[in-house]
Amino acid sequence: MIEYENLGKVNAPFFDDYRQAFGKVLDSGWYILGNAVKQFESDFAAYNGSRHCAGVANGLDALILSLRSLGFENGDEVIVPSNTYIATILSIVHNGLKPVLAEPDIHTYNIDPARIEEKITSRTRAIMVVHLYGKVCDMASIGAIAKTHGLKIIEDCAQAHGASFKGTKAGNFGDFGAFSFYPTKNLGAIGDAGAVTTADEGLHNAITTLRNYGSRIKYQNEQVGYNSRLDELQAAFLSVKLKHLDAITKHKRRLAQLYQMGLKDDFIKPVVHQDYYDVYHIYNIRHPRRDALREYLLKHDIRTEIHYPIAPNKQTAMAGVLDNTPTPIAEEIHRTTLSLPISYFHTDAEIARVVEIMNSF
Repeated sequence: MIEYENLGKVNAPFFDDYRQAFGKVLDSGWYILGNAVKQFESDFAAYNGSRHCAGVANGLDALILSLRSLGFENGDEVIVPSNTYIATILSIVHNGLKPVLAEPDIHTYNIDPARIEEKITSRTRAIMVVHLYGKVCDMASIGAIAKTHGLKIIEDCAQAHGASFKGTKAGNFGDFGAFSFYPTKNLGAIGDAGAVTTADEGLHNAITTLRNYGSRIKYQNEQVGYNSRLDELQAAFLSVKLKHLDAITKHKRRLAQLYQMGLKDDFIKPVVHQDYYDVYHIYNIRHPRRDALREYLLKHDIRTEIHYPIAPNKQTAMAGVLDNTPTPIAEEIHRTTLSLPISYFHTDAEIARVVEIMNSF
């Protein structure tokens, strides 16, 4: 069986270092917002080329706190891609804001800059971009639109650790970069974890205050805050794994190249361009008979996933939240996309086997 993912195998090379990190935190006697968190925040900011980094509890909180810190009013609008994972939209809703869906580019799966301006109204305050699957959005065009209309930019970088556009890494194009370190990510923790990057010291201070009950000084609460702190243990594990992130990315990029070169043109493969450094958190293809293809692969002991099977505006939770504007491009992507095995533990031979079976479909 070629598994889609196996987190035990992914993390096995780091177990000895994890145990040492665990012991160091345990012995320290300081388990909340201590030296391990400070160290990871410093390490990740340096790796990402960001001025500031604040560790938070998870990727959704990274988005929620980013929006919350900007002080928008209830009912203000945030433009968001129509094919994103629902967490992106939930962060808008939880802030009392209105998500406005803009369709993606059918080739890159990222929000289409040409479809953003038509969604801007007098209530629009921000664009929340999603660097889907590990490819950065066209931030030159999106940045120009935001500047023209005086809009904030929040980057959902949950799948884009280390990805870049024209040499600049994700999380450095907007007011905030919101990262998830969910265990399946390229930089995955051993539980939930997240972070927010920003170049603005005032916004950084706002995040670090909001994440800790709205407090900067113990028992003095300046704002209505949250309890969303990166755990010391997760921070310690992430500092270990961060040292290997480039190797993880290099491995996944090589596996992606095997797919790109080996798969027949029957399958719609990811777009590759010299301006984009893709990190392939997910390697997806599209095919009109996606469900039959997935079943065929399973019969040959190859497991796959779908990211994502249901468009956000078709989710029960979004009834009455999102308007009824058709999203045919998003729905086409959701109907035809299939995610292939591309984990750190996969071998070249396993990917060659997937290619062989797919080409016989």
